Amino acid sequence: MKQVKAYIAREKDGTYSIFVDDKAPINYGLVGEGNTVEEAIAEWTRVYEEMKQSYADDNIPFVEAEFSFVYDVASFLAYYGGLLSFKGLAKLTGVSAAQLSQYATGYRNPSPKTTAKIQEGLHSLAKDLSQIALV
Repeated sequence: MKQVKAYIAREKDGTYSIFVDDKAPINYGLVGEGNTVEEAIAEWTRVYEEMKQSYADDNIPFVEAEFSFVYDVASFLAYYGGLLSFKGLAKLTGVSAAQLSQYATGYRNPSPKTTAKIQEGLHSLAKDLSQIALV
């Protein structure tokens, strides 16, 4: 089974789409769309299963894949913006709230170094949260 990155993007109309790049090691194309990330992933999964069945029906070899869903910074900030404030993310990542706002709106794009900084801050938070035990 091939491991493939599927990119989640927030479109200008506020919907989400999922796609793979043309270098993915699969022999078919997929797209998932929805008003939310959950809807887009559900559509993606449905299309994948239909494609798999269609290939089987036509006796065409099908490259099975396991997809990991990844976000660009703007799409991540737009999707999780209701849960994480830019002020809070600024404290967590060291990237200013103003910059984060510009990334979320697409006014600016973060450099690879800034993207890594944001990701490291989020991973650090996730690690801390995973160790919490409530009583």
